[in-house]
Amino acid sequence: MTPPDAPSRWGPRWSRWVGRFLARVLWATEVRGRDRLPRHGAALVVANHVGFIDGPVLHGIIPRGSHFLIGDHMFRGVLGPILRAAGQIEVDGSGRVALQQGRAVLKRGDVVGMFPEGTRGAGRADAVHGGAAWLALQTGAPIVPTTMVGTRHSGEPVGVWPAPRRRILVDFGEPVTLEPPADLRGRARQEWAAEAVAAALRSQVDATLATTDLELPVDDGGRATPEEATA
Repeated sequence: MTPPDAPSRWGPRWSRWVGRFLARVLWATEVRGRDRLPRHGAALVVANHVGFIDGPVLHGIIPRGSHFLIGDHMFRGVLGPILRAAGQIEVDGSGRVALQQGRAVLKRGDVVGMFPEGTRGAGRADAVHGGAAWLALQTGAPIVPTTMVGTRHSGEPVGVWPAPRRRILVDFGEPVTLEPPADLRGRARQEWAAEAVAAALRSQVDATLATTDLELPVDDGGRATPEEATA
């Protein structure tokens, strides 16, 4: 089977400006640690997942074009052609094809974005899927753990579209390169990597919450269907 091609770089060139408008003009987004994202070469941005607008806001704030792995249900209706034109990657079924596309993006030296929790919820990274870890192991790309706070408040539904000028914080952490013990193979190596990704993201979330008055929702808002990056 021929590996799928990476999506075109053209899509993020325009779509990130849409996200930037939403983040900076419609909402009041504070960004920390932008300089921690590598300026060149492959990078895997992994973020906690709280609300519906996490994806477009983060896509707009990342200072380079990025390709996010997004659940196939988001590609239904009028949004589908827009997401495809924006160069985003559809996660269908097992997610294998999407992960292959993500690997192709990283191999050519670009940025992939993922929400490894897989669903919108409390955003504390208590559990993550293994797709991000697999991509990091396959490509050697550094992981940039990222916290998003303010996109949803306690009591709001997971699909909320916040009112204009809502305060949002995006905080990029230090890049982490996975280096599993040499004696680990197969499933044990993958499990080690998945826990390393989860630990890095939890640590970043905790560090962010310690330095802001913004809070994550205390409820899960009712879990949404899986969206980004399963596998």
